[in-house]
Amino acid sequence: MSQDPGKIFKTLNPNKIWIPVLFGLGIVVYLFYSDPDVSVENLTLILNARPGMFSLALLMILARAVLYIYRIRVLAKEHLDWTSSIYVIILWEFASAVTPSVVGGTAVAVFILLKEGVSLGKSLALVMFTAIMDNLIFVVFAPLVFFFAEGQIIPESTRPLEFLRWTFSPQTGIQVLFWISYLLIALYTLIMSYALFLRPRAFKWVLLKMTTIKFLRRWRLHAYEHGNEIIWASSQLKGKRLIFWVTISAVTVLIWAVRYFQLNLIIASFVDLPMTDHLLIFARQIILWVIMLVSPTPGSSGTAEFFFPLFFEDYLGPYTLIANISWRALSFYPYLLLGAIFLPRWIRKVFFVKQPENS
Repeated sequence: MSQDPGKIFKTLNPNKIWIPVLFGLGIVVYLFYSDPDVSVENLTLILNARPGMFSLALLMILARAVLYIYRIRVLAKEHLDWTSSIYVIILWEFASAVTPSVVGGTAVAVFILLKEGVSLGKSLALVMFTAIMDNLIFVVFAPLVFFFAEGQIIPESTRPLEFLRWTFSPQTGIQVLFWISYLLIALYTLIMSYALFLRPRAFKWVLLKMTTIKFLRRWRLHAYEHGNEIIWASSQLKGKRLIFWVTISAVTVLIWAVRYFQLNLIIASFVDLPMTDHLLIFARQIILWVIMLVSPTPGSSGTAEFFFPLFFEDYLGPYTLIANISWRALSFYPYLLLGAIFLPRWIRKVFFVKQPENS
């Protein structure tokens, strides 16, 4: 995992915020002009939003940040104070927003933790562990959603999905994308869980054996380094008490519940929703996020906006476009803005202001 500052700061570049913004806005413009039912008047429907529900949706930005900060503080309480935890989460989320979702901001997160005084082994353990915990949300709950929702997850649509020169059934396209994404995420999570929690040295041995194959030899050094990283990270998680695992698991579930509940509140600010519909919208978001996780675009920008109508238009009707914009404005763009603001301050803090050494 490269920790070259030059490469890291190519990712942590405030100018990169325009890339995901343009992706997202480009898809919104495409949806606007490709759907004959959408007009300029749809944008003014934001005025019909219920202030109470929309205000609660705004509060979910803060709730999500507080839970992330609390989780990293629990994981590294002997190394990070609350101020450092805030910087780590904001810049980590910023890195995730400006890199493809399939890549994520893991290398950047390790670099940030290192500069905050966390050891390499501990930094690797924190980043790998939180990635596994987050992925387990999808690996565990997505099949349950399909099983219990009885075919209501992928809404019926009489209009075929058209994109560029391709035309296909929304139900077919979503199912294919979901299962491809799910299998990739599940396989990655299974391998990393085995390596981190059970047999790190066996994992390193497999990597080295694989890179004895002729066309894989060029990556042998990377395999050796990654194997060592897994061993270091694994050693940091040994001996943790049950309360640690319960706390982190509960906070992780709450983090994703808050993420999802924000969209429920946005939709409820435009239309009335009984409890059963709230649960179904929750369930559909799990499926949508599985698809978004393997998006090649920064922070799933464009991908999220493109698939949003397929999942929620049956609830929102004419409010679909403005709800789509509101959802991304509240769930994605705040960390682009906060990252651009906090990054220069963090650089001054860790590079130009002498920090007291951790005891």
